[in-house]
Parts: sequence; C-alpha cells; structure tokens
Amino acid sequence: MSWLPTFLNWPTALIATAIAVPALLLLYFLKLRRREEKVSSTILWKKAVQDLQVNSPFQKLRRNLLLLLQLLILAALLLALANPITFYRPGAGMNTVILIDHSASMKAIDGDTAGRTRLDEAKRRATNLVDSMPRGSRAMVIAFDDSAETVQPYTGDAPALRHAIESIQPTDRPSRLQLAYQLADAQAVADVDAPSRQRVFLYSDGRVTDAAEVALRGELRYEAVGNANSKNIAIVSLSAKRNYENPTQVQVFARLANYGPEAASTDVQLSIAALDPPGPVDDYKIRQVKSDLKLLPARWTDAQRSDAEKQGLAGSDSIEFTLDLTTAAVIKLEQTNKDGDVLAADDVASIVVPPPKPLAVGLVTDGNYFLEKAVNSLGLKDARIFSPGEYENKKPADLDVVLFDRYVPKVLPPSGNFIWFDVLPDGLPLTQTKDEKGVAQFAKDQTVLDWKRDHALLRDVPLRKLFAAEAMKLTVPLADEVLIDGNETPLVVLDHAGRSTHLVVAFDTLQSNWPLQISFPMFLQRALQYLAVGNDLSVRESFTPGESPKLPRANLDRAAAGAKKLTLVAPQGKQSIDIPATGDFALPALNQVGVYSTDPLVPQYERLAVNLLDETESNTLPTVTAPGSAGPAAATDAGRTPLQWWWWLVAALGIPVLLAEWWVYARRMHS
Repeated sequence: MSWLPTFLNWPTALIATAIAVPALLLLYFLKLRRREEKVSSTILWKKAVQDLQVNSPFQKLRRNLLLLLQLLILAALLLALANPITFYRPGAGMNTVILIDHSASMKAIDGDTAGRTRLDEAKRRATNLVDSMPRGSRAMVIAFDDSAETVQPYTGDAPALRHAIESIQPTDRPSRLQLAYQLADAQAVADVDAPSRQRVFLYSDGRVTDAAEVALRGELRYEAVGNANSKNIAIVSLSAKRNYENPTQVQVFARLANYGPEAASTDVQLSIAALDPPGPVDDYKIRQVKSDLKLLPARWTDAQRSDAEKQGLAGSDSIEFTLDLTTAAVIKLEQTNKDGDVLAADDVASIVVPPPKPLAVGLVTDGNYFLEKAVNSLGLKDARIFSPGEYENKKPADLDVVLFDRYVPKVLPPSGNFIWFDVLPDGLPLTQTKDEKGVAQFAKDQTVLDWKRDHALLRDVPLRKLFAAEAMKLTVPLADEVLIDGNETPLVVLDHAGRSTHLVVAFDTLQSNWPLQISFPMFLQRALQYLAVGNDLSVRESFTPGESPKLPRANLDRAAAGAKKLTLVAPQGKQSIDIPATGDFALPALNQVGVYSTDPLVPQYERLAVNLLDETESNTLPTVTAPGSAGPAAATDAGRTPLQWWWWLVAALGIPVLLAEWWVYARRMHS
C-alpha cells in the first residue's frame, strides 16, 4: 500500500490557496481605524497616544495563536478541495473468486516483468492473494479465455488453491468474460449461507471481445496486468486466392498493425514449405521480402496521424505478394522486427495451399510411343490411353485432362482441360493461318526464338535446342498467351475459351527432337499440374485458436479405413486420438497457433493452419477500467482501491481546529 497521496483537484485548490491565504494574512496586517475623541487628560490613554503616533496603515505581524488556528483551518479546507486520494490493494475476503485470464494476449512478455509473461505475473499476484486469506475464509479459481473453467471449487485449503493457480496454462485463444462472470455470479447465488459478501478478483489485461456486454453483480477488484508502453507489431489479417486466368498464380494479402506507443517499421518475409513429405512442416524457404513497411501506432488519434503525415511519416499497413505455385505448400508470412516486441504469437501467420486433386488423364492417339511413355511415367493415379475409335465409343466424361495427339473428336465436351498436339479444334479464337485460297499454312524447320521463362509451365525448363521439322502457322488473338515462340510462328499457345482451357502444341512431337530432350517430360508434368490446379482454385483459410475441425468419415476412411487411432501432430507435440467407429470425427481444440498435421494424412485435412489474426488480443495496451460493469468498489488502478482523504482532513483536522479557534476567540472576547 502506498500512502503518498494523489491530488485529483490540485489546480482548483492551488488557485483557492493563492486567493484565500494572502487575504487572511492581510486582515492581520491592517490596523484598526481610530476615531478621534476629546478628553480632559491623557494620563490614562498612553497606549492610545502611542498608536496614534504611527502614521502607516499597516502594523507589524505579531505572534498570534488565533491566526495560526485560522491558517490551519484554511489549510485543511484547501487540501480537502484538492481531493487527495491514496490507493491500497485489498486482501482476500471471507469468500473470494479468483478469475485468471490465460488468453493469447496474456503470453506477452513486458519489459518490467523480468522475462515473465503476463500470465506468470497474474498467477504471482493471485498466489499472494491466497497467502493473505484470513482464518476461516475460502476461495475458488476460474481460468478463462473464450471459455471458462473452474480450476478449483470453493475451498479453504491454501496449498490446493496455489496448486490450481500454478496449473493454469497459456493458450492462443481469444478472451471473453461472459461465462467467467456467469460462473462467479452463479456461485454467489448458490452460496446463500456465505458469512460475507463475495469478492471477485480479476487478473487480466482487460483485452476481451465482450467488454461492452458483460456485467457482474458481485464486488469486483480488477488487477490490470501489463505495461502500457509495451511494443507489439502484429499480423492481423491474412488471405490468399488463386488467379482465375492464371491458376498457378497465388495472390497473398496481409495487413499489419502497430500496437506500441511510437511509429515503427518492419520487414515482412514470405516463405514456402513444400507438402510432399508427411509430418510437421519445418523446411521453409524464403521466396519474397517486403522491406521497410512503416506502421503508425493504432492508439494514435486522427490528429496525431495527420501531424505525422505532414511530417512525411506516412503509414502503410497493407501488403500483397504474388507467386506461382503448382504444388501443395504452406505459405508463411513473418514480420521481422522483434526488437522489444512482447507477443510472438501474432508475428507469424500461415495459410495452406491444398495439393492438386488426383488427376484422371486420357491420351487419345493412333500411336505415339513417346507420348504414351511420358504419360505412363508421370505416376498418375488414373491414366488411360484410347485410340480415336475407343474414345468416340466410350466418350469418357470423368477425365480431368485429355491429350489429343493429331486427332480432333467429333464432339468436344462443353468444358474441360485439353492439350492438342499438331491439331486445332473448331470454334476456338486461336486458328491456323490460311492463304487467300483457304489452304492451311505451315512453317518449316522451326527453332525456338524465345519462351516465357517466368511462367509456371516453363520455369527452369531448357528449350533452346528444341527443333520441329514442321509446325502449324497460328493466328493468335490478343487474349491468348504465347508460351514458346518459334522463328516464324508460335509453337505453344495457352487459350482460355469459356469454361475450357486449351494448351496447343503446334507441331507433331514425332517430327521433332523434343521427346529426346529432358524438357519434354518436364513440360508435360508442368502442363498437367497447371491444368489440375485450374480444377480447384481454393486456398484453405486458416482456423482460429480454439476451433475443433470436423473430419468427414469418408475422408477418414480414405486415409486409413478401419483405423482406431489418429495422431495429431501439433506445434507443441503429438497427441494420439481415438477414432469413433462410425460417424464424423472432431479433432480436439487447436489451442496454439502454428501448422498442424494428421498421421495418417486425412485428405483435405493434411495440414491445418491456425493463426491468431485478432486485433483485440494483439492490442497489448492494458485497459484502465475493468471490462464490463460490476457491483460496488470496482478497482480501476492496477487492482488498487482508491481511499478518499478529503473528509478525513475536514473531520479529523478542520473541525477540531475550528472548535479550538472558537474557544480562543471566545476567551479573548470575555477576558
């Protein structure tokens, strides 16, 4: 407890002092004005004659008990006017409820807590409260984030209470108070034989999402935990999507916020981890970096932001990345300014790009050894080879990609993904050039003039030595994309027509040296991946901490039919989970941020990204007042209760001195 007072109304008291004290002293400096009277003799009036001999209207201030008492009365009144208060930290009552916040923001490590988290500090204070419990008292412990749990019911056993407090573990979940307050209120209603009113102690930084909605009937003591000057730069929003026109292109959007007291800058790096091997994701490779992103404090007012912009300190909190991805991967964004940053959970955010679905590929050819060999060597789950007659008879509709080698079907499906070798179907904007007589034109001895080296289909594919003895001359519309350009005509063109995608190779592979080069199977694999991604443009949104994803039974059976256990590989370790015999299956709550995986890998749930992305939790500025509304004596200064001193000054000092002053004055008047 600090006995040093705080004066809430000191400016008014100072002005009153400047007026009242000089006015009182002036009254004692002034002489009484004398009235002239004629007398027969002055022998008995020597004192009066001496006073009349002084011409000045002021007299010397003499020691005067009455003046001293009046100054004391005035001092007491002026101090009372200044409204002095001190704060004290109340101890536990006879019935005490201890509420401890263990949400994401309580993992912040403030500089004044010697490396301890806010949760550690809250548990330390709560333990000290238990140590202050009077004889015969009892307490209970409730831990809360977006849910609430009674860790220890009412008991007078101090060691049990200390153990319960120590057992509370941090989570990355958001914070809500409604259920915690309801548990406290319910206990107060149920405990009708309580010898005294229930006292509730709340240990939190006040960052709850339902602060405006909750209320507590009992007596609340709010212990604010955290430092108002703490720095924290957070990723508060992350999303990604594929480009419909270019399915392998992924656009990543993010927004950051600065919750510190001063402007700051940071770099943001984007990393990629491939999802080919099972198990945790840890092999990230940095792909792009956005440097020197300037962030103004979220706590600044509009006027402060305007002044900063006038000084050339313009903030920019949004960023965008664009990259090509043809395979499944985890995209990770990380802000790199960790100097003084108190919360690590919001420095990183991830998003999962799902793997392309298993492809069903068909090759229609009269016979092409190289194409057939290449298709069979790609390890496709469903690869079928048809002659033109077989294709026309079966008309398979379940193929994701169809390769037509020198053959155009009688009826083209209304939608799909197609690769054409040395032929073009009717109805495409892309056409073969014809002369004035309508004869289709060809170009002889074609070599590669240039190609799109940065395109997902051709990245790292060596094409300089490609040669074709003959190629169709193509008339390419502006909307189409030339991937490989020959010395007289485009050799490979990508065309989007309605709901279909067409990849046209303008020459016969059997009349080229391409099948004998390593670039041929590389191109073919990239082409199938590219078209496969086009079938599924989705990018999985991340989960929020505390969610319990439901795994469909069909997906579980595809991963391991009849399996009785599933291993959840979490950032903090592995957890074995029993799988029910029937029905869908919900995973345990994902309480920590990071990337989770399942073993065996469950299709569509191979990786699960959990991100904080919560502006309330990332805002590490503790609230001054208790969240919600509460009953009497809700403390608002770090858990300390204000003690008013003005009435003590009046009652204990002013009134007794006033009585003394009256007694002294009365004695003088009657003596």
